[in-house]
Amino acid sequence: MKDFKKRVLILGGSSDIGIQLIQNLLEDNWKIVAHYSSKNDKLIKLKHKNLNLIQMNFKKINEKNYTKKINIFSKYKYDAFVNLIGFIDNRSLKNTNLKSLLEIFKINSFIPMLIMKKIVKSMLKNSYGRILNCSSIGVKFGGGEKSFNYSFSKHSVEFIPNIYKQWSKNDVLINNLRIGVTNTKIHKKMKKVSSLKKRIDLIPVNRMATTKEIVNYILFLISHKNSYMTGETITASGGE
Repeated sequence: MKDFKKRVLILGGSSDIGIQLIQNLLEDNWKIVAHYSSKNDKLIKLKHKNLNLIQMNFKKINEKNYTKKINIFSKYKYDAFVNLIGFIDNRSLKNTNLKSLLEIFKINSFIPMLIMKKIVKSMLKNSYGRILNCSSIGVKFGGGEKSFNYSFSKHSVEFIPNIYKQWSKNDVLINNLRIGVTNTKIHKKMKKVSSLKKRIDLIPVNRMATTKEIVNYILFLISHKNSYMTGETITASGGE
């Protein structure tokens, strides 16, 4: 490692997990570039000299403008990259179509991959980098009702080519974190409390994860403490 500046790029920083992660990293004096799509007051209120926010709707990225858009994220050299993008379109296999599949794969998989491809160059040159793609427990079960498209796109995020293993020679480690049911606004908005209870009953630990618990796993995987693990999909789902 030639030059460690504790700088991280976070995609999907406005999620509950993203905000918790940003708070923890700021406390540890990290320099953060956080992407978000739609306005989030909690994120905006986290004003800090070490926090740089980039608002960008990946839906609006196309073949003509994607190079220009992606270059915005490569302004800095990063020590870590966290992909927390999680666009959900509530489509099942029965009601999906080509348009919806192309959209959700573009947002959840293709654009984050192209951004990673861009910034990893400086990591390899600097001989240090930690990359983490956050996935979903839905991948394990093939997606639930109205979440086929989402789980399908997250499955592609978990795909790790053999070439990634070569990056470890330059101390650039890449892993996936498959996240289970977590106490976030998405689950809090469930219309039926009984439906949420039934979902929780499927978890051996018998409760949802907290955002702090998930963030603790993320912090380990993108830090110096993770000095050996790469090419892995780690599951944090309470035993599911």
